[in-house]
Order: sequence, then structure tokens, then C-alpha cells
Amino acid sequence: MEEKSPKPKNVDEYIAQFSDTTKELLNALRKTIQTAAPEAKEVINYGMPTFQLNGNLVHFAAFKKHIGFYPSPSGITAFTNALINYKTSKGAIQFLIDQPLPLALVSEIVKYRVKENLAKG
Repeated sequence: MEEKSPKPKNVDEYIAQFSDTTKELLNALRKTIQTAAPEAKEVINYGMPTFQLNGNLVHFAAFKKHIGFYPSPSGITAFTNALINYKTSKGAIQFLIDQPLPLALVSEIVKYRVKENLAKG
């Protein structure tokens, strides 16, 4: 029987389980989100790093060939034109591991989601 790694309890533990290259990308993404949403709280939700501010703001996760970024469907719809070069679905964006992360775009999406969540009251 294969031994499973324990589920990460926090974002540091989540990031620590990956290769150096992936860690670098995840840390850059995390820092960008923290800067764009300094009041957001970091938690592990759905098994992945999640930032919360008046509800879930954004999530991210690492996979073999990409980083998944989950800004909710509205966070994707509002930036459809800017996301044309990325694989997207209803609530997810895929950033390939071997490509630079579009951190300025991520920052804009996070700021949009902050305004959206704060408007919920």
C-alpha cells in the first residue's frame, strides 16, 4: 500500500512539497496575491492555497505541467480579452509551468475580485 503524504495544513506546507522550479512560481504567485489583497487571509481550502476576504477570493494549485489559478467565473469573464493566450474554463486559468507567470494580470484580477467581494457587504 502506497503511503500518502499528509495534507498540507497551511500554504507554506503546500508550497514546500513541490520542485524548486514550481516553488518559485508558487511563491511569486502568492506574493503577487498578497500585495494585491493585503487584507486577505491565507488558508487551505479544497486542498489548495486560498485567499479569503469577505468569502473566497482566489485559489491556486500546482500540477505537473501547469499552475491552476481560480479567481471565480466572474474573475475570468471580466478579463476575457487579456486571457486569450491562456487555457481557461468557467472558473479556472492554466499557466504553463515552463512559461513566465503573467503577474501583472494576476494582480489586476485579484484587485477586481477584492472589489467584487467587498461590494457583497
